[in-house]
Amino acid sequence: MKTNTEVLQIAKRTLEAEVEGISGLAERINNDFYVIIERILSLKGRVVVTGVGKSALIAQKIVATFNSTGTPSVFMHAADAVHGDLGIIQKDDLVICISKSGNTSEIKILVPLLKHGGNTLVGMVGDKESYLARQADYVLDTTVEKEACPLNLAPTTSTTAQLVMGDILAVCLLECRSFSSEDFAKFHPGGSLGKRLYLKVSDLYVNNEKPEVPPHASVKEVIIGITRDRLGATVVVNKGTIEGIITDGDIRRMMEKYDSVHGLEAKDIMSKSPRKIESSELAVNALELMRSNNITQLIVADNGEYKGVVHLHDLLKEGII
Repeated sequence: MKTNTEVLQIAKRTLEAEVEGISGLAERINNDFYVIIERILSLKGRVVVTGVGKSALIAQKIVATFNSTGTPSVFMHAADAVHGDLGIIQKDDLVICISKSGNTSEIKILVPLLKHGGNTLVGMVGDKESYLARQADYVLDTTVEKEACPLNLAPTTSTTAQLVMGDILAVCLLECRSFSSEDFAKFHPGGSLGKRLYLKVSDLYVNNEKPEVPPHASVKEVIIGITRDRLGATVVVNKGTIEGIITDGDIRRMMEKYDSVHGLEAKDIMSKSPRKIESSELAVNALELMRSNNITQLIVADNGEYKGVVHLHDLLKEGII
């Protein structure tokens, strides 16, 4: 086993090799890249991304990124293509074929079939003199001087370069389409990312009770209401007007301040000018308001009309935090 120092040196050397490898990509982005972006933007079909071995794994990730950012895409394994999967490709599709060497047997079998179908063929390749580079209509040059692998054998820097080139394509397409956060949310309806972009306060507060007491409610009535509705607070409402809020914290402060609670009413212990939010606001905005004011509840009110309460636990439950 190597020493701590030796392991750290290997880690840093590997990182430096990968950074050096992908830094050279900037010099290799040329007019072919622009035409490819132009072609994809005008596509009636999809982008089909294919490869074999490690390149196939990179192809799957690129497809996932394309689909999530507004570019319809599908993965086809190069080895499976000649056994029926070639039917994935439709006449209006553009094909990106990924290969480090550009000379593997699978690629040499697949490329003539793709050319016969008349589809635009883009070669993402690490050798501009390879079979794939010569046959492709357009080339994305992902050449690297050497792999991070000390034996210069295991695909490391080369697959990183492929992955980065895929990200470059996706980001260019995203910006050219003026792809917005709302568009992103459409493709990510599940999970915290999507929910932060589309989930609204109105989706949350309706599932809670609507706690409220009048200004002259007794302390006992206030405590019973807070306990019953399980939101840690109740809203003081007078003839439809929100006058304040009483939280668990207000109850504790009341006990510290008064020797006796006899004769105290809701209006005596409430916090005036409570924080409010409209039901149409994004749930993530409710979270930011809670954080900035160090509170766990917000009153939901539309044009001054009391609607309910949204709690920090609602946001936790939905995975917003």
